[in-house]
Amino acid sequence: MRGIAEFRSIVLDTPDPQGLAEFYSRLLGWPIASVEEDWVVVTDGGPPRRLAFQLAPDFRRPTWPDPERPQQLHLDLHVDDIEEAEKRALEIGAVKHEHQPSEDDSFRVFLDPAGHTFCLCRD
Repeated sequence: MRGIAEFRSIVLDTPDPQGLAEFYSRLLGWPIASVEEDWVVVTDGGPPRRLAFQLAPDFRRPTWPDPERPQQLHLDLHVDDIEEAEKRALEIGAVKHEHQPSEDDSFRVFLDPAGHTFCLCRD
């Protein structure tokens, strides 16, 4: 079934589009495809996998799980070896979140440099 629209991008607000794009470029292994003053894109080159980072000078970091500033969105990223993926994510600037709700360690929650949550997930 064809929908009304086709997915194009996930866009994350950040006070530093270039810096956050560089983080996700290293995390995902995707090159930076486009750089503008307030907008940077990383992609694997094939539709629809594309992340964009938009300048938001008044950006306020999420405080999840505190509802005062909820995460609003998070990324689930598949990994083959969660231990190795965690080590490498921490090396490039991720922070392991203090709140780890997975009861069976099937995923781990991290913060990117702007404070957005993402999960490294096993199958």
